[in-house]
Amino acid sequence: MPTYEYECAACGEVSEIFQSITAPPKRKCPVCGKLRLKRLIGGGAGFIFKGSGFYTTDYRSAEYKEKAKAESGQAKESSSADSSKSSKSGGGGSGSGKSVATSGG
Repeated sequence: MPTYEYECAACGEVSEIFQSITAPPKRKCPVCGKLRLKRLIGGGAGFIFKGSGFYTTDYRSAEYKEKAKAESGQAKESSSADSSKSSKSGGGGSGSGKSVATSGG
């Protein structure tokens, strides 16, 4: 349900009233009680969609997206290089534990 802005022509009070879209406009001022209330045209509210497909990052600039791809490519390269180093150094986790224990004694 939206919030509407109303202004009283008698006292000049501006107030926000939360009401249904289908509800008729209010006429009585909540401050002075006179029937001189007028609904104002609002500028709307800024809102963010949440859920699948509605993210603030969906509308990034092309330059930002290119930089993000380059950074993620560098991260993938470094993680694959780390995994290749561990496979060259001695194999799996259980075998490397035994070699460390025998080389220390």
